[in-house]
Amino acid sequence: MSDLRYPVGTFQKRESIDADERRAMIGIIADAPRQLRAAVSGLNDHQLDTPYREGGWTVRQVAHHVPDSHLNAYIRLKLALTEERPTIKPYEEARWAELPDSRDVPVEVSLNLLDAVTARWVTIMNAMSPDDFGRTFVHPDHGPVDLDWLVQMYAWHSRHHVAHITSLRERNGW
Repeated sequence: MSDLRYPVGTFQKRESIDADERRAMIGIIADAPRQLRAAVSGLNDHQLDTPYREGGWTVRQVAHHVPDSHLNAYIRLKLALTEERPTIKPYEEARWAELPDSRDVPVEVSLNLLDAVTARWVTIMNAMSPDDFGRTFVHPDHGPVDLDWLVQMYAWHSRHHVAHITSLRERNGW
């Protein structure tokens, strides 16, 4: 891997996905809490406070970022399902990662939060009809996007951040 920022590659949106592909991506999202928990398992505070790359977030910040981001995605999904083409509010993820809850709180707090939000989010996605995945919201940075885009993005996002941690562990022999 030549670019430590993208250990699983950059996000590539597919124009369409079928039901089996969608189910597999929802499975990746559903497994994200277990994968993140395994990635940070056994790390001490020094290791948790190590950046995954020069100039990057620490492992602790990554572990707190994932539920922050997935909470936002869960809310966006609910907005798209209950409103007509809502415009969502992006958030300054780099600034969120500098707040005390991302720098100082034990990662277990965010692992538990990720468990909870994922259980609710996956419950909704598993109950959605194929037409529901075509519902849209407007993201100020991406324009109108449908819920299939959201599923694709967060399946990638789940793997992306776990790989930040696991690739650091590999490189450092942890």
